[in-house]
Amino acid sequence: MNKLKKLSTSICGLLAFAGTVSAQQTNFKFKLGTGGAPAGYTLISAASVFNEDAGYGIDFGSTARAVSRDAKMTLKSSFLTADKPFFFSVNVPEGNYKVTVTLGDVKEKTETTVKAESRRLMLEKVATAPGEFVTKTFVVNIRKPNIGTGGKVSLKPRELGKLDWDNKLTLEFAGAHPCVEAIEITKADDQITVYLAGNSTVVDQDDEPWASWGQMIPRFFKPGVAIADHAESGLTLGSFMGSHRLDKVMSMIKPGDYLFVEFGHNDQKEKGANDGPYKSYTERLKAYINEARAKKAIPVIVTSTSRRAFNDSGKVVNTLGEYPAAARKVAQELNVPLIDINAMTADFYNALGVEKSKKAFVHYPANTYPGQDKLLEDNTHFNVYGAYEIAKCIIEGIRRNHLGLGKYLIDAPRFDPSHPDPVESFFLPPSPPSPVLQGTLVKPDGN
Repeated sequence: MNKLKKLSTSICGLLAFAGTVSAQQTNFKFKLGTGGAPAGYTLISAASVFNEDAGYGIDFGSTARAVSRDAKMTLKSSFLTADKPFFFSVNVPEGNYKVTVTLGDVKEKTETTVKAESRRLMLEKVATAPGEFVTKTFVVNIRKPNIGTGGKVSLKPRELGKLDWDNKLTLEFAGAHPCVEAIEITKADDQITVYLAGNSTVVDQDDEPWASWGQMIPRFFKPGVAIADHAESGLTLGSFMGSHRLDKVMSMIKPGDYLFVEFGHNDQKEKGANDGPYKSYTERLKAYINEARAKKAIPVIVTSTSRRAFNDSGKVVNTLGEYPAAARKVAQELNVPLIDINAMTADFYNALGVEKSKKAFVHYPANTYPGQDKLLEDNTHFNVYGAYEIAKCIIEGIRRNHLGLGKYLIDAPRFDPSHPDPVESFFLPPSPPSPVLQGTLVKPDGN
């Protein structure tokens, strides 16, 4: 009996260990389509719906169809495609992951845009000719609320269940004709990580038509760099700290990583005795810089994006008081790289003009989006075009400061915000409503 009991205990222990190993799997190879999968790959068909037991699959009720182009069923003979965006998710531990996708079709031309988590742009309109197949690799950062040094991030109600904070790595495939044949996911602990601390102009916005530069910038980096966007709408330097987000970043940041800090819009509304651009704002900004440097990371100050506000002469006016100037002063005093996005966005809006600048913001007549029964007039928050152009400004700031990140840039020629890309020819495939907000068109916190 004792021997049987010991044997049973050993088996249970092995099973428990196997379950732990399975739950912590960090490397995956998926073949998408029909027929068999090559050795080492897991087959994903149109019926492979995500469930927690498997830990992977097509997610959030989206659908894709399998297409086979020849009977041999080789890796390049079948794929998944869809008329609408579809999601694929995999349960993974926290960290950075290299994601490699194989895109293309034997008989037709394709165009695929890939986003990750909450609409982070990873690949933009990758096109292939009939019979052409391309392999692209990008890096996705996965984070969770628990802090390794103790405690957890205090999430807002609107963040609960957000794709940026769940247990999954989620990919969104969209475009004129997206065709996905294979997905490989590999844990990558050697990436330089760029941590973003900021507010609604930086955060991964969940739903169209809102967007931020923080969720556009991953598209401009090749493997070697991961973007970890810890920003959240409505936050100040103080509330970012108070909700333990800075603790979270400092628990993970490593030597050679970066911390980009952009605050001001909401700090401006704080009216305590010690509040103000040259008081609490300056003190806290210096604290961020000192904490990053204590970890041998590289801090970068980003001034606040300008609001869309014009004077009678049709020129942009500053509505942020002394906060941009205070950020510039801290950067100069502490010898910190400065990206003056406040000045660059003013140039951007001036180039577009009073009316056309609305095309960079969330300005839409009623019924432009499903469930939108009211006019949208938001002069602080950007749409996809505005966010994309501001991401280009950030890239230009990286170049001007000669940051080491510059060697990892891809498809990013020099950019002058006074000569932006034509809005008339700009298009990115829109994402479906997020599983969190369900298309309710809730304006981001902050102003």
